[in-house]
Amino acid sequence: MQTLHLIRHTTPHIAPDVCYGQLDVDVRDSFANEAAQTLRWLPPVELILASPLRRTRRLGEHLGQARQCSLRSDARLMEKGFGVWEGKRWNDIPRHEVDAWAADILGYVPPGGESAQQLIQRVQHFLDEVAQLPQREIAIVAHAGSIRALLALVANIPLTDTLTWQIGYGAVIGLRLPV
Repeated sequence: MQTLHLIRHTTPHIAPDVCYGQLDVDVRDSFANEAAQTLRWLPPVELILASPLRRTRRLGEHLGQARQCSLRSDARLMEKGFGVWEGKRWNDIPRHEVDAWAADILGYVPPGGESAQQLIQRVQHFLDEVAQLPQREIAIVAHAGSIRALLALVANIPLTDTLTWQIGYGAVIGLRLPV
């Protein structure tokens, strides 16, 4: 049986009211303390898979060095693409676009971005490949959106059921894949 340890990146260095999705932002100065806490929560792993964005890659590299295991980057773990919204304050995004998204969480595509359904599809392809790996204990360093998609897929529940779940920065969630 495979166990995935889903890890959200540490606190990003960006204002909390900014849409950042796939924007490649770095982490806050609190990284060392947050990464140390994440490492305490993480059991031994054989492999680390991470989104290629700086905020996840940096944590993946830190954990890989500490656990003496390899790190692989996988773009399918990136956060939902919000297109032209990225880097904008949420209040500066046209209200009619945010309303259209709220009316169709799964299907709406922000201009130049992707839908939540597209996020789920790429995460499903990732999960299918991970299930074929020989490693039994795998850490996955990702984002709230891709972590929610992984949890929804494994639990066989709608992604919309996960939207209220709090996934803190640096959090580790253990998940056993069904055989």
